[in-house]
Amino acid sequence: MRFRVSIAVVVLVVSIPLFAADYVLVADGWNPSRSEAVAAAGGTVTYSHAATGIAVASSDDPAFADRLNGTGAFSIVAQDVHTRMQARTQVVELEESAVTPGNETFVHVQWVHRAVNAQAAWDAGYTGRGVRIAVLDGGIHDRHIDLRDRVDTALSKSFVPGQPYNADTGTFWHGTHVAGVIAASDNNIGAIGIAPEATLIAVKILHDGGGEFGWAIPGILYAADPISEGGAGADIINMSLEAHINRKGGGGPLVSAMAKAVNYAKSRGVLVISAAGNDALDLGQPEEPVDEHEGEEGEEGEEHEGEPEEPLHKSVVFLPAESGSGIAVSATGPVGYGFGATDFRRPAFYTNYGEGVVWVSAPGGDFSLEETPQGQQLCSFPRVPSGMTTQRCWIFDMILSSTRGSGASTGTYSYGAGTSMAAGVVSGVAALVKQAKPNATPAQLKTILARTADDEGRRGTDQFHGHGFVNAGRAVE
Repeated sequence: MRFRVSIAVVVLVVSIPLFAADYVLVADGWNPSRSEAVAAAGGTVTYSHAATGIAVASSDDPAFADRLNGTGAFSIVAQDVHTRMQARTQVVELEESAVTPGNETFVHVQWVHRAVNAQAAWDAGYTGRGVRIAVLDGGIHDRHIDLRDRVDTALSKSFVPGQPYNADTGTFWHGTHVAGVIAASDNNIGAIGIAPEATLIAVKILHDGGGEFGWAIPGILYAADPISEGGAGADIINMSLEAHINRKGGGGPLVSAMAKAVNYAKSRGVLVISAAGNDALDLGQPEEPVDEHEGEEGEEGEEHEGEPEEPLHKSVVFLPAESGSGIAVSATGPVGYGFGATDFRRPAFYTNYGEGVVWVSAPGGDFSLEETPQGQQLCSFPRVPSGMTTQRCWIFDMILSSTRGSGASTGTYSYGAGTSMAAGVVSGVAALVKQAKPNATPAQLKTILARTADDEGRRGTDQFHGHGFVNAGRAVE
């Protein structure tokens, strides 16, 4: 079935919780007195972070928020929401596994590396070695043959109650696919990531595609804190997420809390890279003032039509794409790679875009041919060292990477398309740059990615590509 371009909006309504509710809290630093205030108001602190003053609390008392606000000690007391945060991704799961020795089994269908000039970075000796990338997602299958040597299992962590970091539902596992895009090992089997020697940290903040801000925000803070302070010691945080919050419906405090976490990561030397989202919306459009007289009777007695419905993209904030000092990535993809197409920089039909939001573009795959007779034809590419990979032709326009598979599988691969994959590509390129320039700050990494990107679309910055299409070879020069 073709991807449906639609948007799910979280509308926050102030209400009295009928059961235990979670709250995201922000104070000027966190200390025992803050915890005491939470307890006195009828709540229990389940997470706190001293440096930022961010905490998560639970309470079944309907007056909890009012009591806590009454203390004057908290700048934010926001009831949390559980919503879909995993970006909707087009998926085709393969039934074959990579078990044949030789070079990378599926290298001929991994057009991504050619598109971003990854080989030039590898030839220069940059593979991401020594760089730590936290993948904040639904979990990583750390026994996968392409990931088992990449994941720091000791410091991987789950913020989803009752779930380990290496668990999710189904057989795809979005986080596993993104992890493979970033750093699948160069191990002569399966696929290869953009930074095949980088270290991955699995930080589980989603389960079955859903999550809460009280899971995501602590995940950011944990990833950003140095190992010496009990954190994961990440250099880069990848957030292939897509949450939508109504900017007029009470969601402002949660938006502010996430921005504070992203900015804290920057202060600790960590760059946050996020997916722009897959709703084909222009995120660069500003709010438009509403004519207060619109809908009133005119001077000559005619009746104006009621206030027009405001476009969704003007009434919601896309997180984490629009959070703090991080960067958002739009997606590109070819149409007809199975027939020889090399238009790798073509904006994918589903990608969000917008000046002032998108920093760079990168391959996320496309599937425009899915419902066409041409796309339904069979195309084949050679496997290494022998055999063929044969699929319907439209599938090869997407991104191949590691997935969970069923049972005890450790070598299953699937195709996926979305800005999730594009963000993973940029995280991989950023890791190559960080290896080449280990002292680079997040601001410097952003500048390098922008300055070395290939100018696409309108000359200079534009709404689809931002500063340009990422170029790994140039980025490490």
